[in-house]
Amino acid sequence: MTPRKLLSNMIVWSALLSKIKNTTKMKKYLFILFIVSLVACAQQQKQISKTATLIMDVSIINVKNGSLSENQQIVIDSGKIQSISSTIENQERYTTRIDGSGKYVIPGLAEMHAHIPQPSTSKARIEEVLFLYLSNGITTIRGMLGHSSHLELREKATNNEIISPRIFTSSPSLNGNSVTNKEQAITKVTQYQKDGYDFLKIHPGIKLDVFDQVVKTANEVGIGFSGHVPVDVGIRHALKSKYESIDHIDGFLEGLVSESENVNPNDNGFFGYNFTPLADTSKIDELVQLADQNKVWIVPTQSLFERWFAPVSSEELLKAPEMKYMPGSTLQNWKQRKDQYPVEEAQWNQFNTIRRQLLKKLQDNGGRILLGSDAPQLFNVPGFSIHHEIDGMIKAGLTPLQVIQSGTINPAIFLDKENTFGQIKEGLDADIVILDTNPLEDIKALQQVSGVMVRGKWLPKEMIDKKLSEVAKNATNK
Repeated sequence: MTPRKLLSNMIVWSALLSKIKNTTKMKKYLFILFIVSLVACAQQQKQISKTATLIMDVSIINVKNGSLSENQQIVIDSGKIQSISSTIENQERYTTRIDGSGKYVIPGLAEMHAHIPQPSTSKARIEEVLFLYLSNGITTIRGMLGHSSHLELREKATNNEIISPRIFTSSPSLNGNSVTNKEQAITKVTQYQKDGYDFLKIHPGIKLDVFDQVVKTANEVGIGFSGHVPVDVGIRHALKSKYESIDHIDGFLEGLVSESENVNPNDNGFFGYNFTPLADTSKIDELVQLADQNKVWIVPTQSLFERWFAPVSSEELLKAPEMKYMPGSTLQNWKQRKDQYPVEEAQWNQFNTIRRQLLKKLQDNGGRILLGSDAPQLFNVPGFSIHHEIDGMIKAGLTPLQVIQSGTINPAIFLDKENTFGQIKEGLDADIVILDTNPLEDIKALQQVSGVMVRGKWLPKEMIDKKLSEVAKNATNK
């Protein structure tokens, strides 16, 4: 509340009360209350003015409904959005003022299938990878292959000791080699929960009885689980087991194959690719309904299937401008791995068409879609890969607003952090992306970042470009 508005309210209130009981004692009480309120308001204004940032005359996109509030003034202090108003007095008293004229604001994006380098990677390179996410407006990441070092990194990010997105991290991988029996499942799940990991990461290879023990123990100790669907588990049992999220739309294509086909489930190939000719798309609605009933979220990682596992040459992918941010040794490794597995175009087209149908149906029935690209996997450069992911989602039929929701309000709901981030709203963390144009009109506007604020720290475009140049230069020497 501004001092002017408070003053107006107090005068009205005083007049009304004085009519009710016009005594000297009441007048004295009201006068004291009035003065105390004014002093408190003035102190709050003074406190804010010392450190606050003001974003002026910007258009705010409401990610819940797509509405637009034009010419808004946003005050940020102590890492929080303190106020949003159409007018603001004494703009000159703000030390940092950002001109938002003609620009648009959205909440920071979340990359919900990210990978954070492990300690064999240098500290400098790890921080560069984290910055690559930030440079594209990603202020939250969910690390999908946890390591004990990521717990420390998470705390440093939370305490603003490093320039980094907010971090959520999985446990180390639970797979067919790391958990081979029920006893191991109990031990590892219990320990990972005690260690403080945010959730468990499920990888392929886990046998059904061991998986069920993982689920049982996870429910007992209070930790969720996400990731792949082991072949022995199958998509229907996985959905009924209430994964928090199934990533890559894993297991769904295999679930479209009728039992009468009598296939060996282990012959499924890359995310069911080998079963593409056998897929019965009339079964899609059943699986989608099962996912909705069990409130399972989906992280599509569609870019993985439209770049790495796709009939496009490694040479073409290496031409992408963002490749300059990756070390040469990494790019060479990506090229070799892709060239080893050529993809037959006709079957891939059918495979990808089915994936897009699944994604669209999952969006239309429950809307539990989370933005995630699986970076840095092959040819998915951290931060930049999110735009390839978005392109795939649009091609599947999602609207720009639905895509933006998948990277803002949806992750906040999924992570139970609606009171922390995911919207441009008073009291929430100041995770803000300023864009040159309106992404609701053209989703590619998300690539035109004017600046990023992460928990109140402002990264202007000039600073972002300078840092990216340094990252590119360092990558050429590796």
